[in-house]
Amino acid sequence: MNPGSPSRAEEDLPSTESENPASRGLDSRTAREIAGVIHAEDLKAWESLHSELDTIAEVVDVVAEAFDRGGRLIYLGAGTSGRLGVLDASECPPTFGVEPGLVEGFIAGGDRALRCAVEGAEDSSEDGSRIISEAAVGERDVVCGISASGRAPFVQGGLEEARARGAVTVLVAADGGLREMSAGPDWDHLVIIDVGPECIAGSTRMKAGTATKMVLNIITTAAMVRWGKVYDNLMVDLVAANEKLRHRSRRLVEQIAGVDSRRALELLGEADGSVKLAIVMGRRGLDPVAAGDLLAAHKGHLRPALEE
Repeated sequence: MNPGSPSRAEEDLPSTESENPASRGLDSRTAREIAGVIHAEDLKAWESLHSELDTIAEVVDVVAEAFDRGGRLIYLGAGTSGRLGVLDASECPPTFGVEPGLVEGFIAGGDRALRCAVEGAEDSSEDGSRIISEAAVGERDVVCGISASGRAPFVQGGLEEARARGAVTVLVAADGGLREMSAGPDWDHLVIIDVGPECIAGSTRMKAGTATKMVLNIITTAAMVRWGKVYDNLMVDLVAANEKLRHRSRRLVEQIAGVDSRRALELLGEADGSVKLAIVMGRRGLDPVAAGDLLAAHKGHLRPALEE
């Protein structure tokens, strides 16, 4: 072996563990220089999604189809990956008015790992399998494993159990080398966001985490749009749980139903706070029951209900 050449073990490392030439000497740079290097590398996180948009779109459609048949989207990850899954899942109910169980996130080490690192938790494939079993995953569900390296045993074990139960399996990973691996599990959908080496070798909370957050945002947002939770580009199924969102609800009814502020509040009161129902009532001149029936006939999609 030539001096300075990588060892066999180094060659087998995920790309996220490699040293990044662009950040060599980072500790000798000024704060502005460090910020510039990190920013330049973060742009690669954004760029990495472009080649995966077709695959991400396929995942969006299977998730929307799962929702349609009463299934769920379940995220499974460790460390940063697990926290991102839990975060994305927790933001769906207030934004889209869905039940908390529709999108669920599980992290290796349990809820304690959301705040404190639980070292070694990602190494248990049995724990991943157990979580999927306890969640009673079935063929109507989509299970999305999140792992920067794509190799976390916790995620692999969960996906194997999900596949055995007939669920659609998805892996979101950040190691470009996975494309060249001839062996390994064959999940239904593989999203590889090839961000390259991190500024700090192995710190996948950086580019890999940023790119992963963008992928999860796209999956749930686009799936909710396809499922009828958005009209135009407006969140018409929001839950008005605070003053800001109550004002937004009123403005949405005013804008889409074409009524004044006072009438919008009346409609929202009659619709028990449902923006979508209030809009149909205002635009179509219907009572709450008839408006609800019309929405149901179109599976909750507002546009066809208004245009019928």
